[in-house]
Amino acid sequence: MEGMISVRLRDSGQTFKYQVHHCIVREGDCVIVEHDRGMDHGVVVSSHACAAQANPKEAPKKIIRRATENDFKRIEENRLKAKEAFNNCVKKIEEHKLDMKLVQAEYSFDCSKILFYFTADGRVDFRNLVKDLAKVFKARIELRQIGVRDEARLFGGFGSCGRELCCTSFLKDFEPVTIKMAKEEGLSLNPPKISGLCGRLMCCLSFEYQTYKVLSRGLPREGEIVSTAQGKGKVVSVNVFKRAATVQLEGGVQVQICFKEPPQ
Repeated sequence: MEGMISVRLRDSGQTFKYQVHHCIVREGDCVIVEHDRGMDHGVVVSSHACAAQANPKEAPKKIIRRATENDFKRIEENRLKAKEAFNNCVKKIEEHKLDMKLVQAEYSFDCSKILFYFTADGRVDFRNLVKDLAKVFKARIELRQIGVRDEARLFGGFGSCGRELCCTSFLKDFEPVTIKMAKEEGLSLNPPKISGLCGRLMCCLSFEYQTYKVLSRGLPREGEIVSTAQGKGKVVSVNVFKRAATVQLEGGVQVQICFKEPPQ
């Protein structure tokens, strides 16, 4: 299989394109890859090969192999080492009196680099912290500031729907989410009800919005005056998924009217 496929590095890393030669991989496979002057591990998030785009300045990185039993053991050992690195970094942050919250630490597969993820309200000058950490661990240090949505993705959990968080289970990128989406979907604008574990508007509002717009075509809005077989009345509620509206007639009687499939 030739071409480029998508691989998400480590447990919480970014997604990159990697070149595939004779290694047969499937979505969900753990693989060992070339990355950033060393070796790293990741999970295939899309096994559909696409044509590689030539870059004269940089040779495409390659998938070395599917992870073996020994590779999995090494990955687990690195996770244990990362916990120790996390605790040491927290102490160093306190020593330097930096206004930042450490979220997670990760080792690259070959232990040549340690990544520390943190959140902060503003920019943080962590240059001296990096120097101290490099002396302690004898490895390249990378501190990466992330947002609250990324933090929720790292820790995972379950949403108000009872299912695993979208950002943890399948979302690759965060799309803009606006309060307008909640309004047009007829949701309560009570912040706790439309916010995710990260405290921001729920990601599902974004990808549900387009479907909602299609299903809403041809339907009246609440408060609109419409004509029915029994006479004119005011729309008091709309069920987008059933494509039905409840209408209150002038005498106070409520009737339900149904609509055809949304126009294409």
